[in-house]
Amino acid sequence: MERLRESLHEAPIIDKDGYEYMVHPISNGVPMLDPALLREVVVEVIQRADMDVDKIVAPEAMGIHLATALSLQTDIPLVVIRKRSYGLPDEVALHKSTGYSESEMYINDVEPDDRVLIVDDLLSTGGTLAAICNALDDIGAEISDIVVVIRKVGESALDDTEYDAESLIDITVDDGEVTIH
Repeated sequence: MERLRESLHEAPIIDKDGYEYMVHPISNGVPMLDPALLREVVVEVIQRADMDVDKIVAPEAMGIHLATALSLQTDIPLVVIRKRSYGLPDEVALHKSTGYSESEMYINDVEPDDRVLIVDDLLSTGGTLAAICNALDDIGAEISDIVVVIRKVGESALDDTEYDAESLIDITVDDGEVTIH
């Protein structure tokens, strides 16, 4: 996890209306994502996650590259939770609310009793993951594990669910610097 640690210390921090926002290749796609960093993260997810699942589920947009690489390594099919509706039969809409936005997302191709692994880049407010967990519960899927690469330490909407996310690394961002916990 050396590359991930180094990349976090090198990540630019920008001010977004008083909020210190970390710009990182895993969570933003910029600066450029080094394949060695992505490979390191995927290997770590495989080692930590329950991989005895039917499907890998990831939210658009920044979960896609992680889940794609993970799917290629494990031959487990990938379901992307999209930000727009396709109107397919059995499509499930969910409403997510984060610290900085509200929107709808749409799940296709998850069936009752599917065992799923949820993978995402970053857990900050937890609004996206909490909404996904609730929607998957409503579908009747079994959430076997949730793994995020980076977790910002603090309260999260995920705390209001029965689920916990495993993180590869926990951080705080204060005074223009990333601290790894």
